[in-house]
Amino acid sequence: MTVHAPGHVLPCGDDRTWCSALHSGKLLAMGKSGIADGYIHGFDTVEQDRLFQQARIHENVIFSQVSFDSCQSLLEIGSGVGAQTKILLERYPELRIQCLDASKAQADRAAEALKFDVDSGRVNISVGDAMHMPFDENSFDGAFVCWLLEHVQHPVDVLREAHRVLKSGGVIYCNEVFNSTFYVHPYSPATLKFWMEFNDYQWSLKGDPFVGGKLANYLMEAGFQNVTTTVLTHQYDNRTPKKRAAFLDYWVNLLLSGAQNLVATGRVTDDIVRDMQLEMEAMKKDPNSVIFYSWILARAEAW
Repeated sequence: MTVHAPGHVLPCGDDRTWCSALHSGKLLAMGKSGIADGYIHGFDTVEQDRLFQQARIHENVIFSQVSFDSCQSLLEIGSGVGAQTKILLERYPELRIQCLDASKAQADRAAEALKFDVDSGRVNISVGDAMHMPFDENSFDGAFVCWLLEHVQHPVDVLREAHRVLKSGGVIYCNEVFNSTFYVHPYSPATLKFWMEFNDYQWSLKGDPFVGGKLANYLMEAGFQNVTTTVLTHQYDNRTPKKRAAFLDYWVNLLLSGAQNLVATGRVTDDIVRDMQLEMEAMKKDPNSVIFYSWILARAEAW
């Protein structure tokens, strides 16, 4: 997410009832009062491709705990390039999804990836402010937030808006990072240094790399009820060597997505980046290596 020009709305298709919520409000780009002061990952094509890989890496773990079976209309807040949207469409063939993201670049990529579904009216994509969403109250049966709240300054305000536009009894799932859980073996000092600076930099931008641990408090403050949280985990060791190697490849790509900004701000050196990559490659070859990461999925209801 980042700040881009307001007013960009992608076509709704032929269902005017479905489109009415989209056009009923004022569309705003998210200002600095809402979004973090920067986006550590960037917006180039390589990064956008990585987001599709990331969605599939986490898919089975996340969606084993998610159910939108009773929903017909879903709001995806912070929908980005549409990577999670594709999964939602595949898993819930009757679902219609309204996507909202602050970045025109990401929304344009989503429009390419979801062209068939946009043309058929199953998906609408708009660019706007998650704290001032252009939708009426009681517009959606469900809401999905995934890897978004770490990038905003005021997550409770985003959740309050989600509560406003959800119907009574509507369900929200929030899937968010809890980056203090990351662990690797063998001990890898460059990787751990890089990860510490990665998180500290995000914090300095007024994001929150530990927001997952606070989700229950935030959802309750936003007015949601029946809040539950689940700790989700990737743990790969000698039991699953192929999955371990694949996850290590994914993780080094995740780290490298922040390398340019971390080097530019002097938080890490090129040598640290190189040594981190060497350590991760050594982990792939080590028959006893371990990588562990947990995050939080919260579920709540609007009443």
